[in-house]
Amino acid sequence: MEDSLLYDIALTQVPGIGPVQAKFLLEHFHSAQAVFKAGKKELSFIEGIGEVRAKAIKSFQDFDAALTEIEFCEKHQIQILTTNNPQYPQRLLHCYDAPTVLYYRGNAALNNSKTLSIIGTRLHTDYGKQITEQIIEALVPYNVLVISGLAFGIDSIAHKAAIKQQLPTVGVLAHGLSTLYPPQHKQLAKEMLLNGGLLTEFGHNISPEKHNFPKRNRIVAGMSDATIVIETATKGGSMITAELAINYNRDLFAVPGRLTDAKSSGCLKLIQQNKAIVFTNTQQLLEELGWLQKPVKAPAQRSLFIDLTEDEKILVQILQQQETLPIDALYLQSGLSSSNVAAAILNLELQNVITALPGKMYRLN
Repeated sequence: MEDSLLYDIALTQVPGIGPVQAKFLLEHFHSAQAVFKAGKKELSFIEGIGEVRAKAIKSFQDFDAALTEIEFCEKHQIQILTTNNPQYPQRLLHCYDAPTVLYYRGNAALNNSKTLSIIGTRLHTDYGKQITEQIIEALVPYNVLVISGLAFGIDSIAHKAAIKQQLPTVGVLAHGLSTLYPPQHKQLAKEMLLNGGLLTEFGHNISPEKHNFPKRNRIVAGMSDATIVIETATKGGSMITAELAINYNRDLFAVPGRLTDAKSSGCLKLIQQNKAIVFTNTQQLLEELGWLQKPVKAPAQRSLFIDLTEDEKILVQILQQQETLPIDALYLQSGLSSSNVAAAILNLELQNVITALPGKMYRLN
């Protein structure tokens, strides 16, 4: 598996090979390793490759950088998700420029049945903050995964509100996981790792350069069922994300504001151009997305704790609140010793109460 990851990561590091070209190559050769073993002539005939990119692939030698990336991820418990990994966000696979590799640190299920991106200006108003918090509070019964970009303003408000309401929330980053931007959100990021996570397509040593943010925005738009723009001017990152959501055939909602408010001018423009649905309330959003059928509720038998020890009950209560969790989070949140958690997990698996997932993750059955 490590050999396979080595080539997958290396492919993202070849000059001139972006997600689109990598997708063509992987569709033709079926693996990144086969891409590097192919002849220059065969490579050059692939759509979007040509002689220059074929030469770049054949002359690529820096596999040590890819190995360093794997070692960094292993050290810091970061999941490396390739497009054939079942934990890779499947909605992204429908995007023509889906990232070849994603790096993920967290416990939220990226393929949650309901995902919603909430975005907006960094310079929000009290109105924007209020609307964001009201939307998330109304989403609680539906176990929605809240996605945003961990930026100042509406993004961070959405993440904080999700944490408060115990909804899973994922921040998509424009840099690698060895740093955090903005640095003021380090504490927020730590809290998100307990019920959500941080996701990026950039290697650990990539800094938050300006040109990385539009790339980040396409992931925010592509891995969601819908995007809500709370407040934005007519130019900026939120408008870029909105256009990307439209291009990916995702539902787009915009919160209307006052005609005189510059921070709502982008939302009003999206509505005027019939690009976005006018957001009036969360009930309307739920109806538009078909999420109203059955709010998520834990089965009654889980709350009865039949034949469970006290330690087992503690773990079940934690997993009832969060769809999946890694064993480290169970240690942290339960306050139990590692041996007690291990024994309780074994018994719960034997009783078919929980299921073990790849990466030492666990969920209730």
